[in-house]
Order: sequence, then C-alpha cells, then structure tokens
Amino acid sequence: MNFRVSYLASTLLVALLLGACSSTRVQQVSPTETIVNQSEDVATEVRFSQSLNQLLTQIAQTQGIPQSSLESGFSDAKTIPSIRKLVLPPSGSFKKNWVAYRKRFIEPVRLKAGKAFWEQNQAFLSKVEQESGVPAEVIVSIIGIETIYGRQTGNFRVKDVLSTLAFSYPDTPNKASREQFFKDQLQELILMCWTEGGGSIPANNSNQGLSPSRFNNCLNQNSSYAGAIGLPQFMPGSIRNFAVDGDGDGRIDLKQNPKDAIASVANFMRKHGWQPGMPIYFPVKEAAISEAIALADGEPQLKYTIEELITKGILSKEQGDLQLGGVEPQSKALIVDLPYPDQDGNDQVRYVVGLNNFLTIVQYNRSYFYAQSVAEFAEALGYKNQSVVPVSKPKTKTNESTKAKSKKTTNKKKQKQT
Repeated sequence: MNFRVSYLASTLLVALLLGACSSTRVQQVSPTETIVNQSEDVATEVRFSQSLNQLLTQIAQTQGIPQSSLESGFSDAKTIPSIRKLVLPPSGSFKKNWVAYRKRFIEPVRLKAGKAFWEQNQAFLSKVEQESGVPAEVIVSIIGIETIYGRQTGNFRVKDVLSTLAFSYPDTPNKASREQFFKDQLQELILMCWTEGGGSIPANNSNQGLSPSRFNNCLNQNSSYAGAIGLPQFMPGSIRNFAVDGDGDGRIDLKQNPKDAIASVANFMRKHGWQPGMPIYFPVKEAAISEAIALADGEPQLKYTIEELITKGILSKEQGDLQLGGVEPQSKALIVDLPYPDQDGNDQVRYVVGLNNFLTIVQYNRSYFYAQSVAEFAEALGYKNQSVVPVSKPKTKTNESTKAKSKKTTNKKKQKQT
C-alpha cells in the first residue's frame, strides 16, 4: 500500500508538470469532447489509497492481523465511479411511486420462481418456520425480492465497493455518516474473510492457519453496488452477526447454499423482534383516511395502540381481537404511507397500519415500500396475514362429570382405608 501511495503521488507530480507544458495539445481538443482533469483523478486516487492504508493499519493494530497480509489483499483495490452515482438520492423532481415499486417485485417471474424455490426446500422451510416462528412465505418472499433466488446477486467486487463508499462517497447531506457506515462494513468484511480463510481473531500478529487464497477470494467475491452479499443480500456485518450454518456442514455459504440463506434470514428476523403468529399489517378503513393522514409522520416507530386506532375508526374491532385474526388491543402500531402518482400525474397515497412485524422487515431494508412488498409477496404465496393463536378448548360436561366421578371414587377409597 505504501508503494502504491508513493507511485500515485509521483504520477500526480508528473501530470501537473505535463499540464503546465501542454497548452498546444489542449488547444487541439475538439469543443465537443469531454476534457478529463487527470491531475484531479490522480489526486483522488492518492487520497483514496492513503485513507485505505490508514484503516488497514488501524485494523492490523487492533486485531493483531499482520499488516502485510492486509496490504497484499488490498494491493489492487480500486474506486468504482459508477457506484457513486448508484447510491445518490433521487433528484428533487423524483416522485415516489408505490405502484411502480410493487409491480417491479410482485410479478409473475418472481412469484413462479418463489413457488419453485419453496417446493425445492419445502421440508427445510417448514423446519425453520417451526423453530424460528418466521413464516416460510415471508422467508421466501425476502429472498425472492432481494435476488430472485440467486439470479441477481451483483457483479461488483465487494472490497472495491466498500472501499469506494468508505472513502469516496458522493457529496450528500449524510456523507459523513454513510462513509462511517461503509468503513465499519469494510472492517467487518476483513474480519469475516480472515476467519473464513482460517485465521483467528485476534490474530496475535500471526498468519497461522490462514489460507491466503481463501482470504483473497473472500475479499474479491461479488456483491451488489452497496456491498450486500449472497441470496439474502447480507452486508458483511449482518453475515458476522446473524448468518448461520443451516445445513450443519460446518461453514456458512450464502451464495450457493439455500439452506444457509433460509436459516440466516429467519435468524435475522427473529433477532430483530419478529413475533410468531402475528400479522404484518392491517389495511386502513376507507372512511378513516383523513384520520390516518393526520397520524402518518413517516417515522418508523410504533406509536399508537391498536385500541386508539379502533377508537379513531382507522381499524375495526376485530383487528383488536386475537381470536379473530387481530392483535392485542394494547399492541403498538404505526401509520404507513405509500405514495404514488395516478394516471394523470396527481399525487395519491395508500395508507396501511404497520404492526411490530412490519417494523421488523424494515430492519432488513429500511423502506416502507420494501416491507409492504414483502408482506404482499408473502400473501401471494399463500401467507394469511392474521394472528395464529391456539384456541383453548372449553371444558365439556363429559370431562367435568368424569372428573367428579373420579373424585368420588378416590374419596370412597380413602374412607375404606381409614
């Protein structure tokens, strides 16, 4: 890494000297051609390499990993200008469109693939559902929306993605916080790959047990433009914290192993508060849209009790009854707004009541559109969006009379014994 920084700095100096002596060449450029400021590009690369080297040094010191191993693994790391554009927020004229978003994900190709994926993994999905409480339909819908069951897992090299976004994030209001997030994920990637390569943490400045090829293969694996990996699109931090070995073969493979992906999604949802047997959302009653509008503040927090929403006419009484498919009256909820333009371009909004499990899905992907799509994809696969609570059987007269007879018999036996 130090060699690379020195080389880039030298290149920068040469570029500046050539720029000062090349006025004739500049005049020959056609006005329609794009003139690239090469010195600025080299300067950006120098800053990128210096920042990356500083982070690698810090990780080497805190985790005891030999710095030479880290420098070797990142010697060919590079920025990817295209992903800087992909992470930019929409322009001011952009209108959120729930209808278009839903149509993109809840469509025949994904649904057909979802049913096939379910059939191929039916026994394991049932097992995971029983153990975690997360419905199979929800697990299948998440993997389907994320990658169409592995068809679209990204084609960017993960170390390049995370390095670019950690040290060269586009100028946005949240630039500092986003860069810190990706620095953290880059460190998580290094630690994940180090252990996957056979190394120990802390490493005590030793490469013992490490397979350099496995370490580098892990750093070089493909990801999305945001650094998410595998069928369920887990970030490195989520892989380290929530991914599990579903089939018990001793390793976690989210790219090729459906069982690991299924079990990991279920574990993520369970650890983030999924409530087994509870619904995800309720529709808002048409007559109470104005009341829903007043409560929709866009904040992903459970603020209102179901009882309050029933009182305001937003929900029906049945939705506050567990035995009728609802939830407890004191359960908390939020009002979810799903905006879209109609055919004439006029702003419209669909409102639903998001429950605890809705907010759990938001933890997977921080988007109301995403969470509602998962819920409706699951419904399209057969998920019943209602509570599933065992109904206690009332005592029958036969049982009561049997107990009474048994009690009398016991008393007679006691009397004989005395």
